[in-house]
Amino acid sequence: MRGIAVLVILLASTVNAAAEMSVSFEWGPTKKCDTKSPPISVKNAPEGTIRLQISMTDINVPGYRHGGGTVDYAKSVPYGAFRYKGPCPPSGKHKYRFTVKALDANKKTLATATASRSFPE
Repeated sequence: MRGIAVLVILLASTVNAAAEMSVSFEWGPTKKCDTKSPPISVKNAPEGTIRLQISMTDINVPGYRHGGGTVDYAKSVPYGAFRYKGPCPPSGKHKYRFTVKALDANKKTLATATASRSFPE
């Protein structure tokens, strides 16, 4: 019986050790007020992910809607994969957050991850 309990604990810790989805991005070729999305990298998307829903928020002006897009799942989303209202701070730097949702075939959200950067850097 003790062996079964140890096995259950080991299996549970293995499941919890699974890496969470993460995202990162670089502004790369993005210019002020650019309507083309920047390059975005996705790691550890859950099994069953077929689409990525991506949106951007200006953390300094959270009520402003920058929009976003939905693209087929890939570990990297190239520059210009979707159109949106790009970073366009009136003056100085603003901090922007991309939220990426991994969606399955039924459009159910499997995981969500965020990444933030200032613009301009």
